[in-house]
Amino acid sequence: MKNERTDLSSKYLRALRTHVGGAFPVGDSAQKFGRAVLASGFISRDLALMHEEALVALAENPDFATRENGRIKRAGHFFTQALIPLEAAQRATRVTNRLLHQTNATLRLQAAALARANVRLKGEIARRKAAEVAILSGKEQYKKLLAESQIMQVKLREVTRQIISAQEEERKEISRELHDEVVQTLVGINVQLSALSKGASVGLNTLKAKIARTQRLVENSVTAVHRFARELRPVVLDHLGLIPALHAYSKSLAARKKINIRLTAFGGVEALGNAKRTVLYRVAQEALTNVARHAQATQVSVSISDNDGAIRMEITDNGKSFQVEKTLLARNNKRLGLVGMKERVEMVGGTLTIESAPDKGTTVRAEIPFNTGRTTK
Repeated sequence: MKNERTDLSSKYLRALRTHVGGAFPVGDSAQKFGRAVLASGFISRDLALMHEEALVALAENPDFATRENGRIKRAGHFFTQALIPLEAAQRATRVTNRLLHQTNATLRLQAAALARANVRLKGEIARRKAAEVAILSGKEQYKKLLAESQIMQVKLREVTRQIISAQEEERKEISRELHDEVVQTLVGINVQLSALSKGASVGLNTLKAKIARTQRLVENSVTAVHRFARELRPVVLDHLGLIPALHAYSKSLAARKKINIRLTAFGGVEALGNAKRTVLYRVAQEALTNVARHAQATQVSVSISDNDGAIRMEITDNGKSFQVEKTLLARNNKRLGLVGMKERVEMVGGTLTIESAPDKGTTVRAEIPFNTGRTTK
């Protein structure tokens, strides 16, 4: 680059010496040299330095600076003409720079707009991904609910089957009890009456004894019918309340099964609605029946207490334990049993828990709140 400038400076000196000393037109040759300077990558400043160096070289001639010959003026014209291509190029450069600046400003605005659009696009993508996740979650939730619904349908069918089976078993039990006790007793009464009708000649004492036996048979029959009626629906529960009904049932069961049953009760339980008191009675009835049939217990405790706004009833025995979960989940139950107790308690907003362990017996615990759900009066 330095050698090229030196060469151009020498050429400029020769050209300037030629033109300041003659009458040749200045414009074409000067502008040609200016284009050569421009093509070499130099600017107006470089040309001005070349012109200054050339003037210093020409000033060594004493006649160069005289006013009469006009050489200084011609040198100025040459320099001015040589500048024209450079100035034109600089003007074009300035215009180009201005356009480039405007273009850059436009690009910056477009880049900012594009950045904002990208932010919005990212937000939209994030929202769509969130929506897709929500949709997938909804599908999974729907599948889960559908599976739970199918399981509940299976359980409902199973409970329905158990209810029907329990009803049939209870009917068989009532039929068997009626035949074994009431019918046999009535047959005995009939036999005694027939003997009385044919025994007019017997003595008074014998007649009185036969009448007494017949009366006992009638009393036994009445007692059996009353017991069946109490087991189906105790009248005392509706007329006197839960505590008298449980006391009567416990006394009857203890006498028949030779079990010691102790009842302690909180009197406020009678403030419960009829539906809730019925649930507690049925739970106690089922629990005590299970104890008599399966536990081989000698002692049973039935307690009803106030538990912070709820009624708690516990039936505890000293008999054999059993596997609670296995029994609750068994599919071949012929009676509602534990499942029925649990369903009854949950229907009135309560909870039922059963604990059973070896050497500790079994505890059935039902808790029913006073003011949850609708209460049947």
